[in-house]
Amino acid sequence: MNNSYFNPNGNPNLGYNNMTGSTGAPGSSVSSGTELPMEQSYVENILRMNKGKIASFYMTFPDAGEWKDRIFTGVVEQAARDHFVISDPKTGKWYLLLSIYLDFIVFDEEINYKVI
Repeated sequence: MNNSYFNPNGNPNLGYNNMTGSTGAPGSSVSSGTELPMEQSYVENILRMNKGKIASFYMTFPDAGEWKDRIFTGVVEQAARDHFVISDPKTGKWYLLLSIYLDFIVFDEEINYKVI
């Protein structure tokens, strides 16, 4: 994989780490499951730290005619770089949502998030 895509400076020691699937400098990690180095403060990492919590995901689909803006509420199940998965315990439905359409997320409880 070409690291220059993730790191415009071309430094092979920074950017996406294929072995761990994480970003940042080698050796940087989340120490307690609730702390992130500043360079790893991405939405997918924050969602991973808050798996199992209920949240509302405000999404905008610019080319949709009928439902341009939607709110999905559910339990955070998984998160990746370009998408996340939530489940709705009321309906039993699962949603795979693309991060590109995400506007913001609202949690009804305190989230696990601490940047070090």
